[in-house]
Amino acid sequence: MIQQFQGDYRWLSNFAPVKIIFEGHEYSSVEHAYMSAKSDDISWKEFCAISSNTPGMVKKASKTIKLKSNWENLKLQVMENCVRQKFLQEPYKTKLIETGDKYIQEGNMWGDKFYGICLKTNQGKNHLGKIIMIIRDELKIN
Repeated sequence: MIQQFQGDYRWLSNFAPVKIIFEGHEYSSVEHAYMSAKSDDISWKEFCAISSNTPGMVKKASKTIKLKSNWENLKLQVMENCVRQKFLQEPYKTKLIETGDKYIQEGNMWGDKFYGICLKTNQGKNHLGKIIMIIRDELKIN
């Protein structure tokens, strides 16, 4: 089991550097692209596209933006799109396939129970881990 995206598995993180194209803009990580999708504000999308803004900076700044009205209905689809792009690229594709059949959990200490599992409470839906495992299964078939 991969319990969290740390140490040898840090590359699974959405903060890992990778070129993502989303809605006509280029981003330097899944996190940059995903956060940009939360708002239709052009200046926000441009902020997210600046590669010198770290994924952490973009994530923190996203707490102050006005979300798209239908964000809750879009967010899983956006995440899957961005994560899929990442794992179609090397070295991430090979590294993911090499995880074999290990269960992938996005364990975290910041309380994300939607995309991960909060390691303080051991609760969460682990949507990110599930998306990654689905993509891995597809890659192994192809």
